[in-house]
Amino acid sequence: VGDDHGEPTEDLVPTVMDAAHRHSIKVAFHIQPYKGRTDQSMYDNIKYIIDKYGKHGAFYKFKSSTGRVLPLFYIYDSYLTPPESWAELLTAKGSRSVRGTPYDGIFVALIVEERHKYDILASGFDGMYTYFASNGFSFGSSHQNWKAIKAFCDANNLLFIPSVSPGYVDTAVRPWNNHNTRNRVNGRYYETSLQAALSVRPEIVTITSFNQWHEGTQIEKATPKKTVTRLYLDYQPNQPDHYLELTRQWAENFNKEKDKWLM
Repeated sequence: VGDDHGEPTEDLVPTVMDAAHRHSIKVAFHIQPYKGRTDQSMYDNIKYIIDKYGKHGAFYKFKSSTGRVLPLFYIYDSYLTPPESWAELLTAKGSRSVRGTPYDGIFVALIVEERHKYDILASGFDGMYTYFASNGFSFGSSHQNWKAIKAFCDANNLLFIPSVSPGYVDTAVRPWNNHNTRNRVNGRYYETSLQAALSVRPEIVTITSFNQWHEGTQIEKATPKKTVTRLYLDYQPNQPDHYLELTRQWAENFNKEKDKWLM
């Protein structure tokens, strides 16, 4: 499927999967909204992805609370489709239910507003993630709400997946949006986000993002660069791999903490 900018991405997927496999990295699919996304089209998408990539060594699977090992899908802007449509796909009684079939999975919805948690539950999703990089931008992305969202998820057997970011600045593409800019403060913003995420004891933490440069959320290596139209933000006075190094440290910390939580 092409994205909203008409760029077909499908031919890149095998290359990404093969490269990931060479480096022992697993790949999960983040499904963006597209024109005409419905429960029926989503069924077709999921079937296609699992049929085509389900046996690939890099295809990510997650061990669910029931002990089943299933593919994990993130559904961006899930609130654009009504809960009763999602329920056709994601509840056992739905007319095109994937539950208990070869196309079953762990389906994670986006929580933006507080009311979305009830819609996500009614839809039959397995969990929710917060995605956005700016603390305070939405109910879901505000660190102060994570404890309450996690409690709701625990009470309803849902995964809560907080999303962390190193900072945010998208004024190069959205000049009006400077009130959502979040300064990196040499890594302190990232570490504050990570600490907030770990404090609610989640099973998974996602990072927004590896290389979304136009929103200033990238953690990949960066050296100073300037073009006629753009100054790329680098990490000086820190090293080019500063955010990868912080990520490694926190991932190790997270894995150690998780072992303690399970004891």
